[in-house]
Amino acid sequence: MLRAFRDAFRIPELQRKILFTVLLLAIYRLGNTIPTPGISPQGLGETTNSGLLGLIGLVSGGNLQQFSIFALGVLPYITASIVIQLLTTAVPTLEKLSKEGEEGRKKINQYTRYSAIALGTVQATIFSLYVVNSLPQALAPGYDPGFATILIMVLTQVAGIAFTMWLGERISEIGIGNGISLIIFAGIAARFPSEISATAQLAREGAISALGIVGFIAIVLLVIAGIVFIYQAERRVPVQYARKQVAGRAATGGQQTYLPIKVNQAGVIPVIFASAIFTLPQILQSTLQNRAPDVAAFISRYLALGTPTGLVLEVLLIFGFTYLYNSVQFDPKRVAENLREAGGFIPGVRPGAPTAEHLGFISSRITLWGALFLAILVITPQITRSVTGIQSFQFSGTSLLIVVGVALDTLKQLEAQLTVRRYDGFISKGRLRGRL
Repeated sequence: MLRAFRDAFRIPELQRKILFTVLLLAIYRLGNTIPTPGISPQGLGETTNSGLLGLIGLVSGGNLQQFSIFALGVLPYITASIVIQLLTTAVPTLEKLSKEGEEGRKKINQYTRYSAIALGTVQATIFSLYVVNSLPQALAPGYDPGFATILIMVLTQVAGIAFTMWLGERISEIGIGNGISLIIFAGIAARFPSEISATAQLAREGAISALGIVGFIAIVLLVIAGIVFIYQAERRVPVQYARKQVAGRAATGGQQTYLPIKVNQAGVIPVIFASAIFTLPQILQSTLQNRAPDVAAFISRYLALGTPTGLVLEVLLIFGFTYLYNSVQFDPKRVAENLREAGGFIPGVRPGAPTAEHLGFISSRITLWGALFLAILVITPQITRSVTGIQSFQFSGTSLLIVVGVALDTLKQLEAQLTVRRYDGFISKGRLRGRL
């Protein structure tokens, strides 16, 4: 697939798409270096390496740790997209829109943008209040922890969310596609050089052993290989279509194909949901630290990330959200009805309810393996950091899953566009030869 990226620079149109995408991503990264009005980056940097902002910053690619004008970025849009996607199967109006083709999709995207702005306003207000009340040293000189400062922070963050969504849409329409995903990719990948440099500095000082570095690299490569394998793994259910006899014409249909069911249908969504749930105890702990120290100590001991009970709870949440999301996205009854209406059937399985039961059984077994993979992906980095002693590199299974998934999707899109252009060129040559 890497050859597709090399060949893309040989086509002027794809060159312009790639350069346009890189330019917009550069603008996004430039915005992440501009602090929100009222924030002192020096004071904030001393307090966000751990705690609530550090935890959410790890999930959002590290942008929140600087509290820049794009601090929240596409995080509200992602959450809104997931919620709207889940509601599409539960709300009849949204389900009807989803079946109306391009116009319905545009309407749903509009609802998603409105929901993202509303959700982003709430999130910006929460984080601004947290910074003003819990991190007074992060305020810039001349700003008081009052209503005016909070309002300026919230309006700046909401404007940053809207502009980030606009950048993602422009990349999808004019660039190489997957605009929102590429923005997330850029936010995560931008952290790698500084973390690699910090790890190399610790190695030069002798704080990290060479064996630990080799083991860390080997585990990272093994995890990436596992992500690629699971990301593309699917169960192909054979489907046979009956032959149809049309009056005065030859019989049509009768082809045999398959119904693909991916092992990891939910992608990174269950991990994001589980991480979001785990931020609630952290918020409660920061709130009760002075008022109820015993409760805060209990949360820190049993409900924090990295603790044995915290790992068990996170795994259970991942399993629950994986089954919940897959049950909403893949409806065996609907698939069975669509197959029967199209004249298709699974060999050896009767159409209707037996087909739905057969597909449900397959989906349940595959979902189990997908949830187990996500759980291992989340636990492995935490165990790796404790075994190798490398804490400077924020090795996150969620980040790797996003980076590898976006990279594979982007390369596949480039390959598809290259294939289309080669096919068009072949047709043009054929027509020219026919005229001659």
